[in-house]
Amino acid sequence: MENVRVRFAPSPTGPLHIGGVRTALFNYLFAKKHGGTFVLRIEDTDQNRYVEGAENYIVEALKWCGIPFDEGPGKNETYGPYRQSERKHLYKAYADRLVAEGKAYYAFDTAEELDFHRKDHEQKGKTFIYNWHNRLKLKNALALSAEEVEAKLAAGQDYVIRFKSPQDETLHLEDIIRGNIKIDTNTLDDKVLFKADGMPTYHLANIVDDHLMEITHVIRGEEWLPSLALHVQLYEAFGWEAPKFAHLPLILKPTGKGKLSKRDGDKLGFPVFPLAWKDEKTGDVSRGYREDGYFPEAVVNFLAFLGWNPGTEQELFSLDALVAAFDLAKVNKAGARFDPDKTKWFNHHYMQEQPNHLLAEQFKIAYADKLNAIDTAYIELVIALIKERATFVYDFWDLGHFFFETPTELDEKAVKKAWKEDTEDLMKELVLVIESVDVFTVENMQQIIKGWITNNNIGFGKVMMPLRLALVGALQGPDVFEIMFLIGKNESIQRIENLIHTLQ
Repeated sequence: MENVRVRFAPSPTGPLHIGGVRTALFNYLFAKKHGGTFVLRIEDTDQNRYVEGAENYIVEALKWCGIPFDEGPGKNETYGPYRQSERKHLYKAYADRLVAEGKAYYAFDTAEELDFHRKDHEQKGKTFIYNWHNRLKLKNALALSAEEVEAKLAAGQDYVIRFKSPQDETLHLEDIIRGNIKIDTNTLDDKVLFKADGMPTYHLANIVDDHLMEITHVIRGEEWLPSLALHVQLYEAFGWEAPKFAHLPLILKPTGKGKLSKRDGDKLGFPVFPLAWKDEKTGDVSRGYREDGYFPEAVVNFLAFLGWNPGTEQELFSLDALVAAFDLAKVNKAGARFDPDKTKWFNHHYMQEQPNHLLAEQFKIAYADKLNAIDTAYIELVIALIKERATFVYDFWDLGHFFFETPTELDEKAVKKAWKEDTEDLMKELVLVIESVDVFTVENMQQIIKGWITNNNIGFGKVMMPLRLALVGALQGPDVFEIMFLIGKNESIQRIENLIHTLQ
């Protein structure tokens, strides 16, 4: 496959949904698999919905995910500009060309008139479709005389340009994922290509830009499948070779019913955006995967499995491995259910692969008020002991706070389980044993303390449970001797004495 060029073309109307990131990822994987080019195009023709900062958000999100674009705004602008608002001078000529060739026409119907027709049809139990069925009864260039059309244009009357959809034809459309699709053209409406405000609709701008940017494959969401017939017809109308199309399956709610939305994330407690987003109008802040502590590698890995399957049991893929394995033929037609627990599973795995020194730096930043004065090398040693049970960096504090501060509270259930009548005397003896350890290493402590327990026929639980309670404040945490080694001899003894004083 030569000269593969794909594009991701989001609208800057707010934060980029995780479904959009999945679309960008699949485009990126396909491009890199075939040595092609991944293009970012900003489709900002709808100025009424434009949101300041949304474009920067999109760029930053792609960069954070590790799937940056090859061409786009401000980068390798070979086919630029890459913002549709900066290309609007191009589209009118193409719309006029279709009108001149009889493949599109001027329509002068007002919004009020069209609304009247819709309501009239509804009252009669019908659906109003602007097409071959009724266009000769409406206010357009097909129903009016040439003189009437010229007069309206000369008078500056508002108009739109509509595509003239064919009658009594069957379209055979090919989709890489869905195969052959048959469409009866009688069911299609005459879509608006150029609006009264002088801007093209998505349909026209999309086709013109894909052609001029030499896009070879259009990989986009299933929601665009109903537009495929029009887009293919536009390519034919212009006499251009159409790109190959692939429509990705929907990302479904965790229940498997309906499309995943921000409301689902808010309700069930997970983000649906790659980065946090603040709505400047309302002040509301939407959670992001980055701010929630996810690693970008984990986000990319779980997104890849939303609709794609490598055909093997393997689930963990680096980005390079995804590029090597990716195949549009292995993308499913059916919607992909979003599983928040599975995303955490991926993040847990990538947590284990992170270098401890990097995790220590992130942990120190996240808990600067508690860890600022603590040596990063010490934090790194702590993380080595607790990371196996962690999914996020912020889990480290709950899993290992006792490495950095003396426990001030005791778990009540743990106290009842660990503290018996003879425990106080055993703990006092244990203090003496610990004091006798000259070289305070994990191995020495294990040998001396376990030797003392064995030689005195003491049950291990009778010593180790209250010892852990003293060190941690609960009956959990990593190896007791590792804890003692890190917090030091004096602190270990002090915590045992604190426990004796508290419970005596």
